[in-house]
Amino acid sequence: MADRSAPSCHLRLEWVYGYRGHQCRNNLYYTAAKEIVYFVAGVGVVYSPREHRQKFYLGHQDDIISLALHPERVLVATGQVGKEPYICVWDSYTVQTVSVLKDVHTHGIACLAFDLDGQRLVSVGLDSKNTVCVWDWRKGKLLSMAPGHTDRIFDISWDLYQPNKLVSCGVKHIKFWSLCGNSLTPKRGVFGKTGDLQTILCLACARDEVTYSGALNGDIYVWKGINLVRTIQGAHAAGIFSMNACEEGFATGGRDGCVRLWDLNFKPITVIDLRETDQGYKGLSVRSVCWRGDHILVGTQDSEIFEIVVHERNKPFLIMQGHCEGELWALAVHPTKPLAMTGSDDRSVRIWSLIDHALIARCNMEEPIRCAAVSTDGIHLALGMKDGSFTVLRVRDMTEVVHIKDRKEAIHELKYSPDGNFLAVGSNDSSVDVYGVVQRYKKVGECVGSLSFITHMDWSSDSKYLQTNDGNGKRLFYRMPSGKEVTNKEELKGIQWASWTCVSGVEVNGIWPKYSDINDINSVDANFIGQVMVTADDYGIVKLFRYPCLRKGAKFKKYLGHSAHVTNVRWSHDHQWVVSIGGADHSVFQWKFVPDRKLKDTLHIAPQESLVDSNSDESDSDQSDVPELDSEIEQETQITYRRQVYKEDLPQLKEQCKEKRKSAASKRRERAPGNSIRLHFVHGYRGYDCRSNLFYTQTGEIVYHVAAVGVVYNRQQNTQRFYLGHDDDILCLAIHPLKDYVATGQVGRDSSIHIWDTETIKPLSVLKGYHQYGVCAVDFSADGKRLASVGIDDNHTIVLWDWKKGEKLSAVRGSKDKIFVVKINPYMPDKLITVGIKHMKFWRRAGGGLIGRKGCIGALGRTDTMMCAVYGWTEEMAFSGTSTGDVCIWRDVFLIKTVKAHDGPVFSMHALEKGFVTGGKDGVVALWDDTFERCLKTYAIKRAALAPGSKGLLLEDNPSIRAISLGHGHILVGTKNGEILEVDKSGPITLLVQGHMEGEVWGLATHPHLPICATVSDDKTLRIWDLSPSHCMLAVRKLKKGGRCCCFSPDGKALAVGLNDGSFLIVNADTLEDLVSFQHRKDVISEIRFSPGTGKYLAVASCDNFVDIYNVMSSKRVGICKGASSYITHMDWDVRGKLLQVNTGAKEQLFFEAPRGKKQTIPSLEVEKIGWASWTSVLGSCCEGIWPIIGEVTDVTASCLTSDSKVLATGDDFGFVKLFRYPAKGKFGKFKRYVAHSTHVTNVRWTYDDSLLVTVGGADTSLMLWTYEMEGHRDSRQCDSEESDLDSEEDGGYDSDVTRENEINYTIKALSTNIRPMFGIKPHLQQKEPTLDER
Repeated sequence: MADRSAPSCHLRLEWVYGYRGHQCRNNLYYTAAKEIVYFVAGVGVVYSPREHRQKFYLGHQDDIISLALHPERVLVATGQVGKEPYICVWDSYTVQTVSVLKDVHTHGIACLAFDLDGQRLVSVGLDSKNTVCVWDWRKGKLLSMAPGHTDRIFDISWDLYQPNKLVSCGVKHIKFWSLCGNSLTPKRGVFGKTGDLQTILCLACARDEVTYSGALNGDIYVWKGINLVRTIQGAHAAGIFSMNACEEGFATGGRDGCVRLWDLNFKPITVIDLRETDQGYKGLSVRSVCWRGDHILVGTQDSEIFEIVVHERNKPFLIMQGHCEGELWALAVHPTKPLAMTGSDDRSVRIWSLIDHALIARCNMEEPIRCAAVSTDGIHLALGMKDGSFTVLRVRDMTEVVHIKDRKEAIHELKYSPDGNFLAVGSNDSSVDVYGVVQRYKKVGECVGSLSFITHMDWSSDSKYLQTNDGNGKRLFYRMPSGKEVTNKEELKGIQWASWTCVSGVEVNGIWPKYSDINDINSVDANFIGQVMVTADDYGIVKLFRYPCLRKGAKFKKYLGHSAHVTNVRWSHDHQWVVSIGGADHSVFQWKFVPDRKLKDTLHIAPQESLVDSNSDESDSDQSDVPELDSEIEQETQITYRRQVYKEDLPQLKEQCKEKRKSAASKRRERAPGNSIRLHFVHGYRGYDCRSNLFYTQTGEIVYHVAAVGVVYNRQQNTQRFYLGHDDDILCLAIHPLKDYVATGQVGRDSSIHIWDTETIKPLSVLKGYHQYGVCAVDFSADGKRLASVGIDDNHTIVLWDWKKGEKLSAVRGSKDKIFVVKINPYMPDKLITVGIKHMKFWRRAGGGLIGRKGCIGALGRTDTMMCAVYGWTEEMAFSGTSTGDVCIWRDVFLIKTVKAHDGPVFSMHALEKGFVTGGKDGVVALWDDTFERCLKTYAIKRAALAPGSKGLLLEDNPSIRAISLGHGHILVGTKNGEILEVDKSGPITLLVQGHMEGEVWGLATHPHLPICATVSDDKTLRIWDLSPSHCMLAVRKLKKGGRCCCFSPDGKALAVGLNDGSFLIVNADTLEDLVSFQHRKDVISEIRFSPGTGKYLAVASCDNFVDIYNVMSSKRVGICKGASSYITHMDWDVRGKLLQVNTGAKEQLFFEAPRGKKQTIPSLEVEKIGWASWTSVLGSCCEGIWPIIGEVTDVTASCLTSDSKVLATGDDFGFVKLFRYPAKGKFGKFKRYVAHSTHVTNVRWTYDDSLLVTVGGADTSLMLWTYEMEGHRDSRQCDSEESDLDSEEDGGYDSDVTRENEINYTIKALSTNIRPMFGIKPHLQQKEPTLDER
C-alpha cells in the first residue's frame, strides 16, 4: 500500500510576508550582522536587506509575542503564548536553539529583557499575577520569581548602570525592583504632584538612577530613584508605544505616527512624521523603533516595517508589509504568472510577487473580503465579500468591472470554470450561484442541494460539472451551468476534475485523522503532476500527503510556522511553490517545493528544518504497513503501572479515618510484638518487563532488582544485602561508571529515583517531583555527574538531573508511545538518545529544554520499534537493537546500515572496550567486533550447559534474554523467566538466582519438618525451594494451568496443588510426579488443606463458594461444605481433624464439621478455646486488630501464626508484611511493618520451626525469606509501626513502658509522612548495619 506512506518530496519555508505589529511592542532590532530580526505568527525571522533574504527560527509551537536582543546582538530571546508557553534563546546567525526556558509561566510571555552582560534574562508572564522571572538562561535555571502586578505589565528593563536593579511598567503603575540573592522586591514609583497617575507603556534606564518612560497621553515621565521628577509634555500627540536607547540617545515612537530622536539628556534632536511621507497614511501607528547609527527601523500597527536613513528622513524605505489586523481567508494564484492574491477582513486585496518576494499592488475595498479567484486568462480577479456581495476587478489596474449582491450571507468560495465562461459563487446561504462571464456576469444558474454553508468547490476539466462540499461534510455534484443536481453514480464515473480543493471525497480520505471533527481541515490543493497534495488545518499545521490518498489516517510530512488556524493553501501555477495564509496571524507563507529529497541535501538542512517528518508520531494510522509488534513487546506495552491507591496516599487516607481513630484510642490496644523479622533472601529477578537492569559492582558482587528491593548478591557466599528505600515496584536500574553507585526508579504517584551506594547500601540522593506514575529508564553520564530518566506518564517525560544536587537541569516530553531506554552520550553529556515503540530520537540539551531530532532513515526503511541502544567508539556513532532482530548503526542522526543479529527482538546490548555483546529473544548471547562486521562468538543458553554449582534449574532452553553485562571474566545474563545466569567465556553456565516468571504467585506451603517450601503461580509452574543457606530451587514442574494454592501432607511426602481451572493434583513431594488428580469444580481452587495427624482428609476450597472434603486413601469425595455466600479465601483445621474454619470474600467466618461438611454455629468465646492445627485466618475476634484503619481500601490477604501462638504475621494489598501479638483483640492493633514486596503480599507462612517467615508477592513474582529474631536480639530502634500514630498523649496513661512508647510514636511520625523531598542520608538510615533491612 504505497499510498499510505508519506511523500518523499518536501516543503521548505522560503518567505514570510508580514510583521506582528498588533498587540506587541519593541519587537524589531538590528543584529550585529546588520540583519533585521522580528517575528510573525510562530516564526522568528532574520531578514537581510542587502541580500533580500530571510532565515527562519522554527522552535516555537504558537504565536510569538515578545522578543529581546542580547547585548552582543547575535542571540535573540523570544516568548510565545499557550498553555505551557516557553522562551527560546536562539542564534540569529545559525537560527539554532541555544536554550529553552520552560515549566514556569502560564498563558504566555509578555516581555523579555537581557541584563547588561547578557548572563541573565528577565521575563514577564501573562498569568493573573503577571509573574516576573529572572533566569540564568544558559543553564535553563530559574534564579528568582515574584508576582509582578495585579494588572498587565507592558515593558521591563534592567538598569544598565546599577547591577541587580530592574524597572517594569504597565497599567497605571511603574515599579522599581531589586534582586538580592534569589528574591525580587519591588517598590512602586511615586507619581506625587508632578504628573497624573496613568498607564506607562515603555521605558529606558539612564545614568544616576534616572529612568525615562513613555505614557499613554503622549508625555514622557522622568524618574529619579522611585520619584517622578519632571514630565516632558506633548512629546507625542498620543500614547508612546516604544522607546529605544542607543549610544547617541533615545528614539521614541507613538500612536501619532511620529518617531522622535532625543539626545542623552532627553533634549529633542528631530522628529519624523511618517504619516506625511510618501508611503504614509492616516492612522499609521508606530509600535517599535530601533535606532542604530544613521539608520532607524520602525514597525507599525499595520504590519509594515520602514527603514529610515537619518539624513534623508522624509524618504522612508518600506521593506516589509503584510495584512493588518483581522482574519485572512482569501487566497488565489495567478494562472500563468508567479503571483498570489490575498484578501482579508482589513478590506484590502493585495498582489504578491513570488519571485521578488514583494507586494506589487494593493487596493482597498468597501467590505471585508473572504475569498478570491482569478479567471483562466488572468484578466479578472473576483472577490467574495463578507456581506454576501462579490466584486470583479481588472488585475492590471485594479479597476472595478462589476459589483453584484444577490446574497445576504458571506461568500466563502468562488471559482471560474476552466473554459473561462462561468463564475460559480458559493455562499453561507447554502447555495451556489452561477454567473456568465461574457454576459457581464449575468446570473445563469443556481445549485441548491446543500443544507449547510458552502465550503469548497471544483469544476470538471470540461466545465460541465461542479462538485461542492458544505459545512455538514456532504459532497454534491451539479450539472453546469443550469445547476441541476447529479445523483446518478454512472454519470459521475469518468469526470476529470480541473482542480481538487475539496476536503471530502474518496481521493482525499487519507487526510483525515481517524477521529476528527469534519471542519478542522480548512483547505486542500492537489498537485496532479507531482501526485502530492497540501492541506491546511485549525492547528496551524501545513501537511503534505500523496495524491490520491484513499485510506484514513495516511502518513504525511508536517510543517509548523503558522500559529493558529491556516485558512487557505494553494500551489503556484507552475507547482514551484505552495502559498499558505494564516487566519488570526494574517500572514502569508511561501514554501518552496523540493520534489524528491536527496540524502545529500538533508545534511545541509538545519535541524528545525528536518521538518517534523510526520512519518512519525503524528500519523494517526494504525500503521498497518509496519511489521506486527513482537508478542513479548506487545505484552509489555500493555502492562499498566497505575495503582488504585499509592503508598503516598496513606497519610491522607489515615487522616480521613480520624473519627475511627478517636474511638480506637480510647480503648486499650495490644502492644506491638517484641520479636521482629529481617529480610534474609529474595528469590526472583524482574526480567519480564525490564531490560538492562543487572550489573557487576566494583567488588564483583551482582546488583539487580525485584519487587521494591534493590538486591546486592554475593555469588561466592550466596548471600544478599538489600536496599529497602523504595516502597513500590522498581522498574529500572543503572550503574554509575565507577560501578559503586546505582540509580533505581520506582512506580508511584509522584515517583522517585534513588541513587544509593552498593557497598554501604545507603541512599546518596532521592529525586522526585517530575515523573508521574513511574520511572521506566535511567542512565548515568560517563562522568557520573548527571542522570537521565524517563517517566511512564502519557508523554513519557525525559528529565536530565544533576543528581548530587537533586536539581533538574532539563526536561521535555519524550513520545506518546512507550520509551524503553535512555542513554547519555559518553563524550558529550549534553546529548542523549531515547528508543522505544517506533521511536529513535537524538536529543541535545538547550537550557531547561531538550531539542529532539528523529533518526533519519533515508531510503533504508522505516522507524522500527527499538528495544535497546548504546553509544559507540566516537561521539557520533550509536547502535540500536530493533524488535525484528536487527542492529541499526547510526552516524549523527543518520542510519548508515543495519545488521541482522538475532531471530526476534534484540533486548539488550552492551558496549565493550573492543566490540559489543547483544542478547535477544532467541536466547542467544552474541559477541561482535567493534564495527558489527563479524560475530565473534555466540553462546546459547541451554540446560545442557548448566554447571554443577547452579542454584536452580533452567525452565526452558533459549529463554528470552533481557539484560547482559560483562565483567570479572564472565557474561552476566538476565532472562524474561526471572533467572540470572553467569556465562563463562569458555561455555559453562551457572544459574545464580531465579524466581517465578510473569504472572501472580499465590500458592505457598512450608514443609512440616524440613527447611523447604513449595510455591505455585499463574506462570503454570510448581516449584520446590531449599530454605537452608544453599538458597536454591530444588525442583520445578510445569503444569497445564496456573495454580493458586498448595499444601504438604503432615508427613511431608505428598504435596497437594489447586489449579485455576477447578482441578487439583496430589504429587510426590520429592519427584513432583502425579499421585492423583481430580476435577469437580469449574472455578479457581483457592485453598487446599490436609487434615492434621495422619492427613486422612483433604479439604479443597474453590471460588464457586464450596469446600469439598476428600478421603485421601480411598480418593473419594466424602463431604461438601455449603452455605458460603462468596468465594472461599482461607481455611484451617482444628487439632482433632474434625472441624474446619473457613473465611470468605464476603468476610464471613464459617465452621463446618468434617468429613460430612455440616455447617456449625460456634460463639466467638468458644472459637478461642478450640485448639487449631494452624491459623491462617484473617477474621474473628482473635485477629480483629490486624485490620487497618483504612480497611475499606485495602485487604489483609494472608496471615500465619507461629507454632507457639504468640506472633501473627500478615500480608496485605499494600505490600506490607506486619507482625502482631496474638491474639490481636480490639481494633487497630499495634504492629511492626516491613516493606519489600511491591503491591499485594498474597501469602505468608512460618517454617516448621518458626526460624523463617516466607512470603510471596503476587504480581512482583518474588519469594522472600525473613529471619525471625527474638526479643533479646532487639535492635536500637523499633521498626515502623504505622497505626501507632494514634496520638501518644492518649496512649500515655496505659502502658508501664510509657516513655518508650512515646519515643516510638515520635520517630514513627517523622517517618511515615514522606511528603517532604529529602536529600542526603535519611537520619534513620544512619544507623549501624543490621537495622537497615528493617525499613
